[in-house]
Amino acid sequence: MLQRRKLIHGSALMAAMMTTPGLFAEELVRTAGMTEGPFYPDKLPLDTDNDLLLINDSITPGVGQITHLSGKILNPLGRPIRNAFVEIWQCDNNGAYLHAGSGNADKRDSNFQGYGRFLTDSKGNYYFRTIKPVPYPGRTPHIHIAVSLNGHRVFTSQILIKGSPLNQRDGIWRNIKDPAARDSVLAAFNPIKDSPLNELEAEFNVVLGQTAEEHQDGKIRGGIGKRQWRRR
Repeated sequence: MLQRRKLIHGSALMAAMMTTPGLFAEELVRTAGMTEGPFYPDKLPLDTDNDLLLINDSITPGVGQITHLSGKILNPLGRPIRNAFVEIWQCDNNGAYLHAGSGNADKRDSNFQGYGRFLTDSKGNYYFRTIKPVPYPGRTPHIHIAVSLNGHRVFTSQILIKGSPLNQRDGIWRNIKDPAARDSVLAAFNPIKDSPLNELEAEFNVVLGQTAEEHQDGKIRGGIGKRQWRRR
């Protein structure tokens, strides 16, 4: 009887475990966080949509190789996070940021927006049209990315070009010691077949840590991370 009870109890426990969503799901590698840097826009542009190549109704696009950047915001189990507020910012084709302290602000491309934002859909998707990032003294090409939930910054990092030889000389990237974490901030910028404008596409998924939990009502609760201080 004792053995039979153990067998029944074990079977019930196994059944419960098999029906618990995500219990055996393999967690994804968290996307490594990186510094916000000193050039988050000190004054946001009037146009803050997800198309960084055109400002408002202008017909003159920013200079640079057109890049379609897309991806998903996910939790560690791969579930999409909806209504995540995604921001990107980067220097223009001349290496100038949308910031008064940018070293060559006088050469800034006035037709390049430099900053954009997007709210993820029900499948966690985001999308931006921008330019392929370029290097400037001391840094490998990169795009800054940040994610906020319920008005609180929970993630800050940078998107680097996979295979760029300048990565190996970039101190901020090399400061990430774990190889898997290093790889998590790399994205391939691939040519779009038959594009007459030589456009590129890049996919970059962000896997957040357990800093937030989405409940069935769609609201985000839990331990929200603090925004990182900007380096000066």
